[in-house]
Amino acid sequence: MTAVTLIVKPVSQMQLAPGSAVTIPNVSWQEFESILQELGERRSARVSYSKGTLEIMVPLPEHEKPKELISDIVKTLLRARGRRYEPFGSTTFKREGSAGVEPDACFYIQNYQRMIGRRRLQEDDPPPDLAIETNVTSKTTLDAYRAIGVPEVWVYDSGRLNIYVLTDGIYLKSDSSPIFEEMPLVQIIPGVVERAWQVGSVQALEEFEEMIRA
Repeated sequence: MTAVTLIVKPVSQMQLAPGSAVTIPNVSWQEFESILQELGERRSARVSYSKGTLEIMVPLPEHEKPKELISDIVKTLLRARGRRYEPFGSTTFKREGSAGVEPDACFYIQNYQRMIGRRRLQEDDPPPDLAIETNVTSKTTLDAYRAIGVPEVWVYDSGRLNIYVLTDGIYLKSDSSPIFEEMPLVQIIPGVVERAWQVGSVQALEEFEEMIRA
């Protein structure tokens, strides 16, 4: 009978190619916290944790460009309406013992004043009002956002924008954003992103700004 020897290596030694992802089941909360510490804050990988399942994803440039552009669109719309906000980027949000997630971008809008000057999240801080994910269709990710209580999540994937609104504890797909009710964003944003691939992000954003001024 051949003996099987288990080899354990730190997660930080995993070599993930851009665009790849790995799912690790049966991860305890304590193990998740240890993995976060091991990976550190200066990294390209994004993590999501819910119901004992950990996902580690490494984005592609194809993922980064839409993320930045959609974030700029959100800022443009908020400024056009005179609304204040605090961007929190890819901050790690956690619900103790249950879930953890790092959005591609996120914004505090209703609670922006409370988050001004915040260098580290505190236990009683509210979740962000809006989180943005690109090229993510993972159920684990949405489960994590639900556990944390993020009111609205945008998922941009394969040229489509899906808007999920937290309603009675579950995410319902919506044709419009409660934050920007009058804007048909599911049609506008994919068009602006595609335009950016053709003429560059700066020109595409300038054209968008001109459109909303009109």
